[in-house]
Amino acid sequence: MKVLFVCHGNICRSPIAEVVFRELVRQEGLEAEFLIDSAGTSGYHDGERADERSLMSARQHHLEMPHLSRKVLPADFVEFDRILAMDSQNLRDLQRLAPGEHERRKIFLMREFDPSGPGDVPDPYYGSQGDFEMVWHLCERSAPRLLEDLRKRPG
Repeated sequence: MKVLFVCHGNICRSPIAEVVFRELVRQEGLEAEFLIDSAGTSGYHDGERADERSLMSARQHHLEMPHLSRKVLPADFVEFDRILAMDSQNLRDLQRLAPGEHERRKIFLMREFDPSGPGDVPDPYYGSQGDFEMVWHLCERSAPRLLEDLRKRPG
């Protein structure tokens, strides 16, 4: 199962979601069954490391974030089984970029899997370290249901 997390610049939310989900998959012993990545709908930060505050959140949770930003590629819509947008704007951008209806059906909002209810994962870029921690917790809350959904509906 190939899963791609997407935000705007791929330096804040989507790398956090990638690391959180990767850790859940590791804890469940399912690493061999998943390819997990993240990307951005813009190329503003291509090749850059994650935002320092994202890296700090990962360190606070005793996880590594060996991440370099990249833009969503046309091939991603074919290669990945599920594409998770962090917010409504990125969802619309991904749906517009998708080459066809089959590929659009792969795209979901991350918080569709949040037991507290759907919504956007807010962009913490102009906020504080606490905003990055809130993103971390939203992703942690959503990840188990996402994993459950993926295991029920592979491909």
